[in-house]
Amino acid sequence: MSERHGGQILVDHLKAFGVRRVFCVPGESFLAALDGLYGSGIETVVCRHEGGAAMMAEAHGKLTGAPGVAFVTRGPGACNASSGVHVARQDSTPMVLFVGQIARGHRDREAFQEVDYRAMFGPLAKWVAEVDDTARLPEYLARAWRIAMSGRPGPVVLALPEDVLSGTAKAADRGAPAVQETADYRPVAARIAERLARAERPMIVAGGPLWSAQAAKDLGAFSEAWKIPVAIGFRRQDYMDNRHPCYAGDLNVGVNPQLWARMRQADLLLVLGSRLGDIETGSYARPDPLEAGSAIVHVHADPDEIGRVYPAEMAVCAPAPVVLAALAEVAVTRRWEAWCAEARAEYEHWITPQETPGAVKLERVVNWLSDTLPEETILTNGAGNYAAWLHRYFVYKRFGTQLAPTSGSMGYGFPAAIAAALEHKGRPVVCFAGDGCFQMTLNEASTAAQYGADVTVIVVNNGRYGTIRMHQEKTYPGRVSGTDLANPDFAALARAYGGQGWVVERTEDFPSIYQKVVGQSGLRLIELKVDPEALSTGQSLSEARAAGKGK
Repeated sequence: MSERHGGQILVDHLKAFGVRRVFCVPGESFLAALDGLYGSGIETVVCRHEGGAAMMAEAHGKLTGAPGVAFVTRGPGACNASSGVHVARQDSTPMVLFVGQIARGHRDREAFQEVDYRAMFGPLAKWVAEVDDTARLPEYLARAWRIAMSGRPGPVVLALPEDVLSGTAKAADRGAPAVQETADYRPVAARIAERLARAERPMIVAGGPLWSAQAAKDLGAFSEAWKIPVAIGFRRQDYMDNRHPCYAGDLNVGVNPQLWARMRQADLLLVLGSRLGDIETGSYARPDPLEAGSAIVHVHADPDEIGRVYPAEMAVCAPAPVVLAALAEVAVTRRWEAWCAEARAEYEHWITPQETPGAVKLERVVNWLSDTLPEETILTNGAGNYAAWLHRYFVYKRFGTQLAPTSGSMGYGFPAAIAAALEHKGRPVVCFAGDGCFQMTLNEASTAAQYGADVTVIVVNNGRYGTIRMHQEKTYPGRVSGTDLANPDFAALARAYGGQGWVVERTEDFPSIYQKVVGQSGLRLIELKVDPEALSTGQSLSEARAAGKGK
């Protein structure tokens, strides 16, 4: 064993763990780690804000199934990055955030940018630790990777005092975390199938982490064989080809009312990977955990999730995809053709475009994108009412084509699109963003330009924080406060960053303008001038206000 500084020990382990790319905003607190990255072969993507870096790392974790890695400096840098950690936690995404820290001898003096990271990140991350000994770096790193990937995946935060990183040690390297052996789930699948056969109105709810293209195929094959309708969890729509005859829609904040009604009618829910959170259940009302409603067979990789809110008649502690693979091979003993066909018909009716006010109609724009974009196109978004048009009208065809935060984080879509473009060069990447959402992370356009990320951004400009305005009109109609926005010329802004920009003011102009984007490189931005009356997919601003006044 040779003597190495802590930064080199750290980077040598990143290479051993298969890390190919990291995202960072540099800081003097982890200079030794930056030195270790020099000449390592690991691409270091320098971002413009720690929140953007953390969100890119989270998106990378979603795309690859391996921990995304971000480096940020102490104090303000860590605070900025916490938004990405929260996304990774609620989205169950493997991620490791390295935070620079003050030297050990300066602790507890409120030194420059000193923060207690265990206290700060404790509620946000799966595990938070601070390394006190350079020689123990391999131990901490191996544990961080194992925890980030085990059970329900999530974020790990490691604080690295600068003198630990710059210090030297003869430390034995640890290899990549061992691959977990998969048990034989065929007996479990047989018991689930036997319980399904006794149901009159079963429904599958699929979501959560650890999915793959094969799992999506298995879900399609299993549901097709048994003719069971499938509802997909919030912002996991690419877990199943939306054209599949058993696909019944997604459980989002603007869910099809008929889908929720059907969930309440179901006498058995086969929950594959989803936590059954408040979004999927309509604020824990469909079903109500306090009522004796649907029986639940719950498959989840984290034993602490099963039964946390909803009691399970059958609990299976395992990753949903491995159980699903066994279910796909179980002999079919019953089918529910009519029940499934009804659910599918309700979904198809729901995605029939409903006209909204204004010259630019988002339902038609998204419908055109859905019909025109290549199937492998990756779509990203953050949070806001604008995303409801994407969720309702875009038909996802392949696994790995949706990057969106189940945590509801604004600003996520653009950094996620950059991470996707860097990971999948040659595949189309489209970020759908609201005017407020985009402005939270648009400074990462510099990052996109620096690393040659080919990204198309469609900015929905209605001059307001639309979601909050919607709730405001429903609760305090006509009393507008704190929701209006003064926006820049987004197309000109894209050009200022070295990209290209266009403005669309009529729906019929969008296809021809978008076709100009095809084949172009770098940042391409299309600004959609949307009528403020187009508040949501099913209600105008005036209608929301009138409904609020009628309460």
